[in-house]
Amino acid sequence: MYADAETIRRILTDSGDTWAVVGLSGNRSRAAYGVAAVLQRFGKRVVPVHPKAEPVHGEQGYARLADIPFPVDVVDVFVNSELAGGIADQAVEIGAKAVWFQLGVVDEEAYDRTRAAGLAMVMDRCPAIEIPRLGG
Repeated sequence: MYADAETIRRILTDSGDTWAVVGLSGNRSRAAYGVAAVLQRFGKRVVPVHPKAEPVHGEQGYARLADIPFPVDVVDVFVNSELAGGIADQAVEIGAKAVWFQLGVVDEEAYDRTRAAGLAMVMDRCPAIEIPRLGG
C-alpha cells in the first residue's frame, strides 16, 4: 500500500542520485552501512546523516539534514518509527524530492504529510532489495 512499483521505480531511477541516509554511521554491523554500500554500487551518492557526523563510505557525514550544504534528492530513513515523521518533515523543509522509510519504519501520518507536500514516498521497503528487482 505504501510502496507501489511505479513510485519505487521513479525514486530509484528519476529522483536524482544524491541520497541522504539518516542513521548511517561507521558501524559496519548496522543495516544502514550495507544498504549505503549497495546504493553506491548502483551509482548513488550516499551522504551519512548521524549525530556523530562521521565520514562513511568516503563521504563526509552531517549531524542533521539541514547541515548538508548541497541539494539532496532522496532522504533514506533508518531511524525508529517514532522519530521517522520528524525526519520526513525535515526532508520536505530541505527540498528533497523523495523520502524512503526502510523496512520496519512505518508512520502513516508522516506518509500522508509527505505526499501532501508533493514528495514521492516509499515506506517499509529497502532500496537494496528493490534496485536489483527493478533492473537497477
